[in-house]
Parts: sequence; structure tokens; C-alpha cells
Amino acid sequence: VQLVESGGGLVQAGGSLTMSCAVVGARINSAVVVAWYRQAPGKQREMVASVTRGARLDSADSVNGRFTISRDVAQNAVLLQIDSLRPEDTAVYYCTAVWSGEHPYWGQGTQVTVSS
Repeated sequence: VQLVESGGGLVQAGGSLTMSCAVVGARINSAVVVAWYRQAPGKQREMVASVTRGARLDSADSVNGRFTISRDVAQNAVLLQIDSLRPEDTAVYYCTAVWSGEHPYWGQGTQVTVSS
């Protein structure tokens, strides 16, 4: 199984961004849970949003409802939409997914840089 993130880049504060995590080798709708994490320079990796197979959503308090995670079953991908981007959202964003009985799989990460 491979997870491949895309859609990061340099964006201005206040803008929006949608990143995609394409899944190869498994079906995204059968994953027990899928999530996006981020890691800013000098900081620990933190979970920003997740969704379970049962459609239970969770997100970090720090993102203040600006992050939306969703599954795109047709594209076999996980999306993360970020609205009202802030400079403190600058980080490498990773997606992860877990299928029953297996270890978590991680993507290679995609850089998001927010300019003020």
C-alpha cells in the first residue's frame, strides 16, 4: 500500500488549499481510519483531522474548524481542505491510513507554506 500526497505549496494567508492523498494498493473506503497530520519545524507531528470508516470526524482544537477531511471514493483518495490559512499552518502535511489488522501507512508528506 502506498499513500501519495499532493496539492501543497506556497499560499497567502487567508486563502484556501485542498490537498489530496491518493491511495494505491487498497481501497480507501475500507480503511478503519484515515487522518492528516502536520509537522512544523522544531515541533512534534500533530494530528489535524481524521475520519473513521463509520464517518466519525475528529480534528485538533488548534485548527478551529478550518480543516475539513473527506474521503473521495471515486478517486480512492483522502482530501484535506484548509480554509482561512494562517502563517502558523506552515508545515509538512502527511496522510495516514489504517486497515484492519495492519500497521498504519504514511505518505511522504507535502509542504505547505503560508505567507503573511
